[in-house]
Amino acid sequence: MPARALITRALAARALALAAVLALLLTGCGGPDDRDPDADGVVRLRFQSLAWQKESVNANKQLVAEWNATHPKIQVDYVQGSWDSVHDQLLTSFEGGEAPDLIHDASDDLADFAHGGYLADLRPLLTERLRADIPAHSWASTTVGDGVYGVPFLQEPRVIMANRTVLDRAGIQLPSPEDPWTWPEFREIARQVTKSMGMGRYAVAWPLKEPVSVTLNLGLSAGGRLFHQGPDGRTVLRLEPGDGIVPGTVRAQIDTDHSASPATLGSGGSDTLPGFFGGKYAMVPLGFSYRQQIVQQAPEGFDWIVLPAPAGAGGLAQGVSPQTLSIAEDSPHKKEAAAFLDFFLRPPNLVRLARGDWMLPTSETALADPALHTPEYGWATGAAVARELRPAPAQSVRGYPEWKDKVATPAFQEYYSGAIDETELRRRLVTDGNRVLARYQRD
Repeated sequence: MPARALITRALAARALALAAVLALLLTGCGGPDDRDPDADGVVRLRFQSLAWQKESVNANKQLVAEWNATHPKIQVDYVQGSWDSVHDQLLTSFEGGEAPDLIHDASDDLADFAHGGYLADLRPLLTERLRADIPAHSWASTTVGDGVYGVPFLQEPRVIMANRTVLDRAGIQLPSPEDPWTWPEFREIARQVTKSMGMGRYAVAWPLKEPVSVTLNLGLSAGGRLFHQGPDGRTVLRLEPGDGIVPGTVRAQIDTDHSASPATLGSGGSDTLPGFFGGKYAMVPLGFSYRQQIVQQAPEGFDWIVLPAPAGAGGLAQGVSPQTLSIAEDSPHKKEAAAFLDFFLRPPNLVRLARGDWMLPTSETALADPALHTPEYGWATGAAVARELRPAPAQSVRGYPEWKDKVATPAFQEYYSGAIDETELRRRLVTDGNRVLARYQRD
């Protein structure tokens, strides 16, 4: 979120909080914090979950119920939140002193809250079991400065959902995590498949409503970084050869080879599924959790398969912003909240959460569970790719939200549509982008 908008919303939230306090004083209705132990000594925690799929909501509520049944002195209240409004809702609740004790969010949304002092540093609160079971590169996604402000627990690689019938008809040898396509191979295969499909049909549909995250996260596989740390410790933007491979491939498929549909550039992932089911597109790069929609919506007999995204100099590496669980700094019961997190994120429970959300756990023990390595619905492919996931580039860089919204998103949209060339893309991303970052990194 741009700094100006963040400040404006924070001021508005403070005004609302002040009005609420004044109203409380005027009515004489003040009372103790309802999160303090009651007379019976019971601690009550509020857990705001962003689970939204039925299976995921059920898994979350079941785990809360199991905890409550075995911990009568520490009771957890499940509160339903929404991904669509979580940032603004949390900002308002933090400013008003009404934040839930336990907070479900994503790692790329934590930096501003951590810098604002709204989230507890989890380092002294987490058990050794939990710390050791999640790889260091996953912890890096929730580390801001010297503190850790969230537990990364679910993650989602981007994979290729493919129509197996169409690829078989074109004589294409399918890739595997052990033998993936390279980016040049993917471009050539897309040309071959398009020729075999006939007029008005395309090998690939790129849903690029959010072009920045797709481009940067897949760019790690080609050795791209874009964001680099200068000798003075400040972050700078620099476009190197590896950074151009993914956007160059997408642009070529759309503009030169005509093997990717130009109509899907402004689409979200779900928007491409009808065309995928109808045979208009043979392959769609999507997040791993879209498998659930395919299972629910695909016509009977539709033969689909999950393929790994192409690899490059970085192998199968991808950037991700894991889902996270945090504890509010203002919570009066941090130790109890951490105890619930340790229970909630035990490996068997994480497997339940991952299957409910059609995603993958960060926990190495949970990821090794046989239930996540079955060929059905591509679980095994996703589990193999998950070991190569890394924090999304620059998610903790100050100024990244403004760069993404004001500079990178329109630049990539125009580049992919053919409105600007690579030289202009570079100027906008790097020259204009470094001006944005510089404002956030002044001494």
